[in-house]
Amino acid sequence: MDMIDSSPGPRARESEELFFRALCLCHTVQVKEEETVDGLKHGLHSGRPSSFYISSSPDEVALVEGMKRLGYTYLRLKDSHMEILNREDQVERFELLEVLTFDSVRRRMSVIVRASTGEVYLFCKGADSSIFPRVVSGKVEEVKDRVEHNAVEGLRTLCVAYRALTPEQYEETYRLLNEARLALHDRDRRLAEAYDQIETQLVLLGATAVEDRLQEEAADTVESLHQAGMKVWVLTGDKMETAAATCYASKLFRRGTRVLELTTKRTEEQSLHDALFDLSRTVLRPHREPSGLGLDPDPVSGLSGECSDFGLIIDGATLSAVLQPGPEASSAGDYKEIFLEICRNCSAVLCCRMAPLQKAQIVKLIKASKEHPITLAIGDGANDVSMILEAHVGIGIMGKEGRQAARNSDYAIPKFKHLKKMLLVHGHYYYIRISELVQYFFYKNVCFIFPQFLYQFFCGFSQQPLYDTAYLTLYNISFTSLPILLYSLMEQHINIDILRKDPTLYRDISKNCLLRWPIFIYWTILGVYDAMVMFFGAYFLFDNTTFTSNGQMFGNWTFGTLVFTVLVFTVTFKLVLDTHYWTWINHFVIWGSLIFFVVFSLLWGGIIWPFLNYQRMYYVFMQMLSSGPAWLSIILLITAGLLPDVVKKVICRALWPTTTERIQCVRARRVFDRIVVYQSSDSLLDGVALSED
Repeated sequence: MDMIDSSPGPRARESEELFFRALCLCHTVQVKEEETVDGLKHGLHSGRPSSFYISSSPDEVALVEGMKRLGYTYLRLKDSHMEILNREDQVERFELLEVLTFDSVRRRMSVIVRASTGEVYLFCKGADSSIFPRVVSGKVEEVKDRVEHNAVEGLRTLCVAYRALTPEQYEETYRLLNEARLALHDRDRRLAEAYDQIETQLVLLGATAVEDRLQEEAADTVESLHQAGMKVWVLTGDKMETAAATCYASKLFRRGTRVLELTTKRTEEQSLHDALFDLSRTVLRPHREPSGLGLDPDPVSGLSGECSDFGLIIDGATLSAVLQPGPEASSAGDYKEIFLEICRNCSAVLCCRMAPLQKAQIVKLIKASKEHPITLAIGDGANDVSMILEAHVGIGIMGKEGRQAARNSDYAIPKFKHLKKMLLVHGHYYYIRISELVQYFFYKNVCFIFPQFLYQFFCGFSQQPLYDTAYLTLYNISFTSLPILLYSLMEQHINIDILRKDPTLYRDISKNCLLRWPIFIYWTILGVYDAMVMFFGAYFLFDNTTFTSNGQMFGNWTFGTLVFTVLVFTVTFKLVLDTHYWTWINHFVIWGSLIFFVVFSLLWGGIIWPFLNYQRMYYVFMQMLSSGPAWLSIILLITAGLLPDVVKKVICRALWPTTTERIQCVRARRVFDRIVVYQSSDSLLDGVALSED
């Protein structure tokens, strides 16, 4: 905390005490006795209950607690009176007359209090950009220098000012506020105008600086997101210097990053149009100039190695001009597209001095861009709620700024570091599972329905079903549902530790690569091919009249049962080929489903059910299994159906393997080598034992 006047003398001491009193009074902190909050007990000191401070802003709590260490203790707010314990252990009472609440547009808050001596003070606390223009006296330049120095060190700064009000001035202030609060129309606008008139002619008292420490492993998490190919934007209300220092500490900006600025200071020196086009030429130059370094474009972001070294800083005022351009933008085109083009070629973007509404506007702008990227917003305070609600996925951190962000989010996490595992591990697994689930369901139903469609050409379009009604009912309910359900819950195509250690593996699933049209068409063609193999394979194998061992001929229900048997085994074995993570549950469900199908078919066709009006399936399944050609056809058709998919997997893994597939091959070789070593060791021990005998 920086005091204005540190020179000796009574006036300096009076300014210092007034500064302390301002920080003890200008806040919305509440004093609570010892109680349980979120399952934790607060306010215990040496086993005895005591009071503690709570507020929607942790900065306010930090400042009040700092004043307590310096000898000025805020005690309570009781009967509209704020009580302070000063250095001489004397209780000072101030009547709280008005509270001019903080908002993101004004970036400041004020209180009007009356001292026990009858003097009325207005204490104001806020961002330096909102306080300095309203100050008429005080050592402004000294405080500015100190604020800039603290901001460069990454501290969050606030300026404190006051104004002594005469009785007439207070009456006028009360009238303005009362008229605005009682207004039936445009109440918020009139209140903002009243606040603007009241918070003028201030005397600067001093400035504060609060260290906003990064959470543990925050830098590692941001770096991992970069390696995974994600664009990281930081939207904050802090000063540019404070935010930039935080970005360097969190590795959002690296040492080699060339930081570009699009701020109010730059737009004062040149027009916004010229500044945007200068930045555009700067970031696009590496694309136009031939490079002999052989830098390949990034497969995810589309940027070259040089382009990834750019970082952009923009402030709230300039962003407002970009999003709502003036008349000069009509001839120069839309500034939004130029701004987005600059951001596309930067590895990271820092937006400082942002209002909550501007954060949501940024997210909306990115969502509406021509790439239509998936956006994720993460925040820990009430000022992040609009951004979280606007993004495709919102994540709230349950931090010291309350639970507003967590309550309005899709997911809530206790620490920022958990975002790494949430995205790179669980997000990776979820995408692999859900993509397989969607396309496998489509595939197995194509295999199921298409033979029925083909059968109509051979039954005179008489609507004769190919399968029995029990098979039609239980196919998606019992025979093929549990294996894919378990796959979508438990599949781990690669180890968790490897996904956490190598964030680049996330690039293999970037840009929705597994749910694109080429992959969908492949699954469709594979389903049609398998269906045709099942139907026509069975048709041509039994083209001539076929007899069983007892001399009976195969009928249409035997033909349909044969096709259905091949169908169930083929689609189940297809999922077996795609499964990488095997547990006893997988074995139980997959092989159990096949066994259940066989047992059900034996029971369904082996018993005369009295509640059925027909017995068309009686002894059909047993009759089919008693035929050697039926067994041979089942094996051949299953092999023929799975062969193209196996060949495709082998060729793709050999010629165009992804990073994930390479790691899978390496792990498979290690397991195989380990098994060979164990077998060799067992053989060697057996040989030694025999020689000893």
